[in-house]
Amino acid sequence: MAVKLRLQRHGRGKRPFYHIVAADSRKKRDGAYIERIGDYNPLSKPAAINVDVDRAVDWLIKGAEVTDTVKAIFKYKGILYKKHLLRGVAKGSFTTEVAEQKYQQWLDEHKNKVLDHEKKHHKDKSEIKAKLLAQETQKAADREAKRVAGLAAAAEAERLKNAPIEETAPATTDEAPAAETTETPAE
Repeated sequence: MAVKLRLQRHGRGKRPFYHIVAADSRKKRDGAYIERIGDYNPLSKPAAINVDVDRAVDWLIKGAEVTDTVKAIFKYKGILYKKHLLRGVAKGSFTTEVAEQKYQQWLDEHKNKVLDHEKKHHKDKSEIKAKLLAQETQKAADREAKRVAGLAAAAEAERLKNAPIEETAPATTDEAPAAETTETPAE
């Protein structure tokens, strides 16, 4: 019997929640399973992942295959790294204590990376919100300026429309009169 570590979907429509299970590969996705080793909720931020690390490693050592998504989850949680370390112990490269120490060191580093990523994500989000707020404020100011300019233009047009028509006198020029020329008759 081929055992697979895979996701089993639960939850209502468009609100998925998954169980991570060890199941016979010939069974239906949501059918009977051998053992439930964890759960995964992709909708929470960050995604909630609860896995029994020792049971998952045990299944991997026994030869269970993993689906792509479960493999990504196991890689994120360090389960594949722990399996790698235990293979080194089995070969005699180092002791179980050293393997456990390396695994704990990896978990600490990974936890710091995740926290740094979350801080950066929240910082980026706040910067984006600030930019959007500044843009919206500028757009509102521009709309208000256009509205005020339109009201002023309408008031000026109304004033000109209702103003009495004044007759204008011909324009006078302030130029000096031309010098008179006296013609002398030609004789």
